[in-house]
Amino acid sequence: EEMDWMVGKLLDVIDKEGLKNTTFIYFASDHGGSLEAQRGNAQLGGWNGIYKGGKGMGGWEGGIRVPGIVRWPGVLPAGTVTNELTSLMDVFPTVVHLAGGAVPQDRVIDGHTLVPLLRGTVQRSGHEFMFHYCGVFLHAVRWHQKDSGTVWKAHYATPVFQPEASGACFGRGICPCFGDGVTHHDPPLLFDLSQDPSEANPLSADTEPLFDTVTRRIGKAVEEHRKTLTPVPQQLSPYNNIWKPWLQPCCGTFPFCWCDEED
Repeated sequence: EEMDWMVGKLLDVIDKEGLKNTTFIYFASDHGGSLEAQRGNAQLGGWNGIYKGGKGMGGWEGGIRVPGIVRWPGVLPAGTVTNELTSLMDVFPTVVHLAGGAVPQDRVIDGHTLVPLLRGTVQRSGHEFMFHYCGVFLHAVRWHQKDSGTVWKAHYATPVFQPEASGACFGRGICPCFGDGVTHHDPPLLFDLSQDPSEANPLSADTEPLFDTVTRRIGKAVEEHRKTLTPVPQQLSPYNNIWKPWLQPCCGTFPFCWCDEED
């Protein structure tokens, strides 16, 4: 409700200032709904439709797949729907494109401009492979096969649900990315998302004639992808995640920094 109000305020100002037809607006979420959110015994978490899992899960569709809503009157026709998969990493090259710039050429840029897809000049996303991480750990890889249009998904690690059939990690509050909280798969769990978007029926060499071919091709893509990575300081390291009271605005006498809601 608060987000709805705030987005409305922003759109009202853009319209009032006469900027509606010259403003590219892109509304999306970082991940799927947080299933584990609770207050007491009340379940407050989101709902991810037919997709398995939720927020904090680096591989399952419910943890990574969200809709994106774009508004640019006079440029993008209203009511258009595309089912192509894109990435929030596409925001950077899209903004650079719209500003008339060029992305850096001295490194690999993982995103692709969305402008041709949104304007209908191309029908396919620029992503043949998408690599889905949980923290620094690669959990799953998606392959949008160019020739057939089939979308394959290989899971190398999946969270251990608590309880087992719950589809979430209620016992921990959030699913971990590594350690005893995940199950590693070798060979990977493979799904044909074109036929099984809920990831309910993992394929095997016995049930899918292309199993070995697909898993090998995805494995090769992982090798090529890892060659492009440069180690960087972790923004989500334990130190960067812990509460730092010295950075918190203090209404009272430190360390008693709580504020009276009425005043």
